[in-house]
Amino acid sequence: MKNMGFRWYGSNDDPIKLQDIRQIPGTTQVVGALFDVPVGDVWPMEKIQSLKTEVEAAGLNLEVIESVNIHDDIKIGLPTRDKYIENYKQTIRNLAKAGIKVICYNFMPIFDWVRTDLHFKLEDGSNDLAFEHKKVEGDPKDILKAVQEDSNGYILPGWEPERLSEVKSLFEAYADVDENKLRENLKYFLDAIIPVCEEVDIRMAIHPDDPPRPLFGLPRICKNRDDMFVIEELHESRYNGFTICTGSLGENPDNDVPAIIREFVGKDRAPFIHARNIKFMGNEGDFHESAHLSSEGSLDMYEIMKALSDTNFDGYIRPDHGRNIWGEDGRPGYGLYDRALGISYLNGLWEAIRKENQKEE
Repeated sequence: MKNMGFRWYGSNDDPIKLQDIRQIPGTTQVVGALFDVPVGDVWPMEKIQSLKTEVEAAGLNLEVIESVNIHDDIKIGLPTRDKYIENYKQTIRNLAKAGIKVICYNFMPIFDWVRTDLHFKLEDGSNDLAFEHKKVEGDPKDILKAVQEDSNGYILPGWEPERLSEVKSLFEAYADVDENKLRENLKYFLDAIIPVCEEVDIRMAIHPDDPPRPLFGLPRICKNRDDMFVIEELHESRYNGFTICTGSLGENPDNDVPAIIREFVGKDRAPFIHARNIKFMGNEGDFHESAHLSSEGSLDMYEIMKALSDTNFDGYIRPDHGRNIWGEDGRPGYGLYDRALGISYLNGLWEAIRKENQKEE
């Protein structure tokens, strides 16, 4: 695949080197971000350009940003949101000047994603991320503490300590925000920024809720195909698009991930794909991450890649969360080795499917 990417957290906060990524066959893109700019502030042009220069010096491209996080005031719908939306619009313009084509973002209240175990032990001796619903039925501070203590000293995206230190006041601020209100606030945001995106040719790609279910009484509005259809209609433009994360959507067995791909990629509304597998556990809604192979998880990765091929997907794709294997113990979910194996597997599936299609023609 021509736009295979690898998420990278920067030379100051990622043990993986750009030279390591460059050596993964078929990898052309780094999916990056600026993690030292406070949420809501404008991303400075000089920092964006510095990141781009560093990536390109390693022989890779930087065309996808994941992510420019949305300030809580925008999600809540506070009067101060307009200031942060103006900052977001300027960040979009700055990113466009640096050649960025896609911004992956999410609209999840408080927690961008939730796992209950960052080092879930597998039978083969590796470990990965896991979610057990019974562990999120209590005080959210317990999950916050567990994640921070289990993160190997890394600040995880969506779990910034300075923001979540005020988790009680955040919950109070979201008290009157239900799904309808959150959806209205998303429309307000999209109506403001999409004209800028159309002007500078940057596509927004909202990430599904992870996991795709309400948690801690907080609303979730990007859980399934029907939610995605509603978001699509909030602002009719190909620049209002989706990151189809096969793992996040697949965490609900009722979601037909290949069908979702065929619909939204087929309509040119999904410029970015996160390809990963998950394995369901005993209780409904419980799962752990797995190796990318279909045989290792509960999702059929062949059918997922075939859906992408059948819709002539030519956007950006990256492997998502990987296990810790071969003694690696860095940023949970974002090690080098298992994601590199995932890229090789996904590229192998893609080559086989495309060649088989050529034979049938």
